[in-house]
Amino acid sequence: MRPLVAEIDLDALRHNYQLACRCAPQSHSVAVIKANAYGHGALECAQALESQAPAFAVASIEEAMLLRHGGITRPIVLLEGIFSIDEMALVDAHGLWICVHSQWQVDALLAATPRHPIPVWLKVDSGMHRLGFSVDEVAGLWQRLSAAPSVASLHLMSHFASADSQDNGYFNQQMALLQGLASQLDAPLCLANSPATLAWPVAHGDWNRPGVMLYGSDPLQTANDITRQLQPVMTLRSEIIALRELEAGEPVGYGGRWRAPRRSRIAVVACGYGDGYDRHARDGTPVLVNGKRCALAGKVSMDMMTVDVTDVPEAVIGSDVVLWGRASNGEMLSVDEVARYCDTISYTLLTGVLPRAPRRYHTRSA
Repeated sequence: MRPLVAEIDLDALRHNYQLACRCAPQSHSVAVIKANAYGHGALECAQALESQAPAFAVASIEEAMLLRHGGITRPIVLLEGIFSIDEMALVDAHGLWICVHSQWQVDALLAATPRHPIPVWLKVDSGMHRLGFSVDEVAGLWQRLSAAPSVASLHLMSHFASADSQDNGYFNQQMALLQGLASQLDAPLCLANSPATLAWPVAHGDWNRPGVMLYGSDPLQTANDITRQLQPVMTLRSEIIALRELEAGEPVGYGGRWRAPRRSRIAVVACGYGDGYDRHARDGTPVLVNGKRCALAGKVSMDMMTVDVTDVPEAVIGSDVVLWGRASNGEMLSVDEVARYCDTISYTLLTGVLPRAPRRYHTRSA
């Protein structure tokens, strides 16, 4: 079989979730597993966390149904709410929680007659300017929803535009607005995403929403003592399938972008953009070969990439290659570092790993 695999370390997932909880011990932490748990497998990750997480968060009914059909019984929050009125029947039947960010969603909720009242997170646009009601609309909506028989618990929710930044000006602006609203309405809050969970205790509310940090990625512009405790959950691993000896000046790959600066040894690795590895990766993008750092040499192809292993003489066909994650010798290559070489963020790399790379789940004690 083709050697490429995405290994998913469920112990690391649980460690990262517990780290999120320790960051905010007075808050409930909903585990965000939208987008197939950021590429890691939503059902498997939910099963690993169900004994610890009081609730899960997804982006759509389809994602929620995958969990329910897989046996997950914990509350599930629809972060974008319903997409059509007829979804209210599924919300009721499966005990889902919903966010409401648009008037038609409020109208659908107020018109509904569910068997059990529905927990609701009312989304405020505090400055992100994507989804949510303006500050001026919130008080009236809060009163209507609080009085509605179809509504159970009610929280204010918002999303920070710059919690990952060292410049806290805009974050402080959003936070002040939300604190004012919460005080006015005596409303419980759900605000903190991963960066706010890690770096902004002032944003810790009744509920927090850790997402990418659960998978071992550091969402902050500058690492801190807490983010250094994150453990990688996905290791994207393959093997060397061929070796080539090149003379100085010889090119490698499409367009000959990389040319050997000396007599070089090039390894061909079974992984490419057809597996989800970013085609924009620059020459020099780090790769671990037998646990030693090497560098991408040449453009990524659909099924293969080429790596300079001149300084790893023990590299042979079948040698272990880690594209990101944890090598067998314990050496780690952060997906965040790889993302920087691709001029992107870890989110796109993790969610971009395609089904052709099978997921294999394990615990280190197993």
